[in-house]
Amino acid sequence: MIHVEQLRFGYLEGEDVLRLDLFDLPPASNVLVVGPSGCGKTTLLHLIAGLLLPVQGRVVVAGQDLARLSPSHRDRFRGRHIGIVLQQFHLLPTLTALQNLLVAQSIAGLPVDRAAAHATLNALDVDERVNAYPHELSVGQQQRVAIARALVNRPKLLLADEPTSNLDDDACAAVCDLLLGAAERQGVSLLIATHDNRLKSRIARQLALPRRHNEAFA
Repeated sequence: MIHVEQLRFGYLEGEDVLRLDLFDLPPASNVLVVGPSGCGKTTLLHLIAGLLLPVQGRVVVAGQDLARLSPSHRDRFRGRHIGIVLQQFHLLPTLTALQNLLVAQSIAGLPVDRAAAHATLNALDVDERVNAYPHELSVGQQQRVAIARALVNRPKLLLADEPTSNLDDDACAAVCDLLLGAAERQGVSLLIATHDNRLKSRIARQLALPRRHNEAFA
């Protein structure tokens, strides 16, 4: 599902924010990306999503080298194959929960499928809030809608950036259940960037990123 080799990325010339020699994520696998603040966890997710391009090396997702795509084709590929759940949910405030999912289909160049959007919201227990705007939803409901939006196009890969960092233990467990359950139901690979040690008991495979250099995949 993911193949990364000889990856280098830096915002300033001569300074590597992230170095990763080799990383492979098989289909339908769950992996945590862990490490101290500033080690490049979020940067790695952005590179895998094609939001950033490496200075050196390759990032291949579902057989596609992302750097070989034009920006517009990369956006289309991301919309169809990669679901992203960010720490800030970035729901469009002028659209309802349902409309946030429908626009995700449209941006990906897919037919608008209201039945699929309703089914995805139903699977995450927010089907009764389809006509609510983001400001009318609780934080937990907003997160469920954000996860539903990431899954509505049935991606092959789900990326989550620090999804539990500000949550208490019960909420952390609930979000982890949501992500793992959704990934299992749809048969997608799940990659979570986190510094939350509570998730380590739920997902055994980990990619540890020390600050400014790479470390072996466990």
